[in-house]
Amino acid sequence: MSLSAASTDAPRPKLRSRPLVASFIIFGGLAALLLGLAVSVSVGAADIKLSTVWEAVFNFNPKLTQHQIIQELRLPRALAGALVGVGFAVSGAIMQGMTRNPLADPGLLGINAGAGFVLALCFAFFPGLPFHYLILFSFAGAAIGTGLVYGVSSMSKGGLSPVRLALAGAAVSALLVALSEGIAIYFHISQDLAFWYAGGVAGTKWLQIKIVWPWIVGGIIGALALSRSITVLSLGDEIAAGLGQRTGWVKIAGMLLSLVLAGTSVSAVGAVGFVGLVIPHVARALVGVDYRWIIPCSGILGALLMVTADIGARMINPPFETPIGALIALIGVPFFLYLARKERREL
Repeated sequence: MSLSAASTDAPRPKLRSRPLVASFIIFGGLAALLLGLAVSVSVGAADIKLSTVWEAVFNFNPKLTQHQIIQELRLPRALAGALVGVGFAVSGAIMQGMTRNPLADPGLLGINAGAGFVLALCFAFFPGLPFHYLILFSFAGAAIGTGLVYGVSSMSKGGLSPVRLALAGAAVSALLVALSEGIAIYFHISQDLAFWYAGGVAGTKWLQIKIVWPWIVGGIIGALALSRSITVLSLGDEIAAGLGQRTGWVKIAGMLLSLVLAGTSVSAVGAVGFVGLVIPHVARALVGVDYRWIIPCSGILGALLMVTADIGARMINPPFETPIGALIALIGVPFFLYLARKERREL
């Protein structure tokens, strides 16, 4: 099975890719990400020079207060932002490629709300549960939310259209959020859930990084390994099946990878939406339709967006912090409305 076979058949869509642009995004984006991480570590209630950041990372002195702030507070926070940015963006890219749905996103398809509902149950009935167990429960909640969204949307006569899927996602998410808030009020855990729903990387510790990064890295490796199959699947189920691809297995593997990436990210920073919606579209517009390039470029751009949003969250109204989810929603909501209007015109 080769990608070139799909492009030589006249009725089939032609695969367009821009490897030079993709290479520039990957290498230039990595350089920009390193700079963004350095700025993120230096900016805060007490500004720290970049030279001090360099010393704290490569020549740590535990006797210096600024070095302790960098190592224990700001560095894990910056790294968490980059990791979850990659997780949300790659998860969204996989979902959009598999379903051919431009509105697919972990937040819009019930993953965030499902994870939040199960986490609310954990906070209420199992307080003090270790973080690595919370991640597993977050996976389960993400799967429940996604299953409900697909189940509700498939009940309509017209089948699974992008707009119906988005509407079902909004309805199921609203239900799960309402149930979560009811649990929070009854069990007096509103403050914990309010912080989680606002979304943010403040307070992230090294323990969380150590637990999260293997899941994120494993999900990225799996996504890259599946990227060729996702590209073929994005041409349509009939074309993919005609090329000998087992579309059912590819969809199952892709959905599992999406749940792992999004579930891990949600458990770490909360319900940050629209990263998985906006970033894959930007990557696709820049590098073409080949997911061997879309997935790594989405990861880099997603990390950049989260790190930049975290910097902005601290600079808008110092010394107070603006929720990251609110900042990204300022971009994501208009973008979602544009896509929904475009899809409606095409129906």
